[in-house]
Amino acid sequence: MKVRLFEIFTSVEGEGILYGTKTLFVRLAGCPFTCFYCDTKDSLPLNSGTEYTIEEANRLIDSNLKNQTYKVNFTGGDPLIQHKAVALLAKHIQDKKIPTYLESSCFDIDRFNYILPFIDIVKIEFKTKDSDFVDSEHYEQLIGHAMKCLKSSLTAKKKTYIKIVVSSKTQVKEFQELINQIFAIISEDNIDGFVIQPTYGVSEPSLDLLLDLYDIVYPHYIDVKVVPQLHKFIGAP
Repeated sequence: MKVRLFEIFTSVEGEGILYGTKTLFVRLAGCPFTCFYCDTKDSLPLNSGTEYTIEEANRLIDSNLKNQTYKVNFTGGDPLIQHKAVALLAKHIQDKKIPTYLESSCFDIDRFNYILPFIDIVKIEFKTKDSDFVDSEHYEQLIGHAMKCLKSSLTAKKKTYIKIVVSSKTQVKEFQELINQIFAIISEDNIDGFVIQPTYGVSEPSLDLLLDLYDIVYPHYIDVKVVPQLHKFIGAP
């Protein structure tokens, strides 16, 4: 089996509930979606990056793994595009007793469940309609997959948190509907965090909008946090 990797690097985690941790990022090539705020567009084509055998990729990971690394983050692109290869790479990391972290839009429950046994920390990202993630005809179908992935991660007792990227285009009513859907299937005791992430450098939301969105989540989950991409403020990749 082979895997196509776009890049591997160590940096400071700048997103989510584990921001500030020293992390090895394994960026997979390939993503079929079109989020307008994507900051890794070069990694979206499936033929981007470089192809390796699994053994070569594991050696590359080992050579880039630095001491005191807190976790290894499988990101993209979207790792579910190459789910079988990611499962093998993640198992290699788990064997080293280092936590594995999946960063995905969770667009396919079967691919997600294939990887899940080899992942310790899961970020479930829900896209808003205004993200240009996918056309309106397929939006609800893909959100349904993300909901299934959320339930699967919680059932497997993985450390699980939710992230939603918001912008000046985000509609309060549609955001409210999405939050209602999410908390219809979970409770605040189920998850380990909820992050509202404002876009950076493009269609940035106002403080008033961020507070309105915060207030929508707060009745369901009082530890909700607005967390920007902090790595960009320190010039980290």
